[in-house]
Amino acid sequence: MKILFLGTGGSMGIPYIGCHCKTCTSKNTKNKRLRPSILIEEKGKKYLVDSGPDYRIQALHHHIDKIDGLLLTHTHYDHIAGLDELRIYTFVNKKPIPCLLSKESLAELKIRYHYFLPLNEKDDVHEPKLTFQVLEGDLGETVFEGLKVDYCSYDQLGMKVNGFRFGKFAYVTDILDYKEEIFSILKGVETLVISGRRWKKSRAHISLEEGIEIGKKIGAKKTYFTHISHELEHAQTNEKLPDGFFLAYDGLEIEI
Repeated sequence: MKILFLGTGGSMGIPYIGCHCKTCTSKNTKNKRLRPSILIEEKGKKYLVDSGPDYRIQALHHHIDKIDGLLLTHTHYDHIAGLDELRIYTFVNKKPIPCLLSKESLAELKIRYHYFLPLNEKDDVHEPKLTFQVLEGDLGETVFEGLKVDYCSYDQLGMKVNGFRFGKFAYVTDILDYKEEIFSILKGVETLVISGRRWKKSRAHISLEEGIEIGKKIGAKKTYFTHISHELEHAQTNEKLPDGFFLAYDGLEIEI
């Protein structure tokens, strides 16, 4: 399994519009961060986790010519604003893209992206751009388009978010409030990706220190932080992180 980080920035990306801080003006390409998303490649299939507003740029840069499945963590703008960019795959392949998500996320998509779906059962004019496989409950396991997926859920400012595990790898972004039960899914993960906006806890994200605690608790050999703000300069932050902990960066590819 290969994991490609398409974007590792927070909701505003980096550089921030109008900001002239050290990170935003850095010439280090690892400080240039598009909105968060990863691409999973397994047995010749490609699975996209979230599709933010930068997806078109990401797809063109990395030559992503097909998507076999889309997994959505939740429906905040920075994770779904690129859904329109996925329509090209449906035109080329002449079929909708399978999508794995929670029932709460599906309810939101039906409002925001109603034009992706037929108006009713008799509507033969509007072809669906997505088909949906809905997760049952707050944690469990399923098979999605040939990919075994374990999942857990947690809360971010009143919105349900899903974390996903694929074998020894897990992707846990936008985590804020969570129950201990998530560790029944995450325990034993060897490579963890978790959101790490800044050293201190923010209104919507845990702190980097909390992310380090979670990585240690589940026994991860390597933990990568994503959803990073401009408060974390790449090189300086990596120097301060404990062994086995790293800031991810756009274009980073890892093998599991």
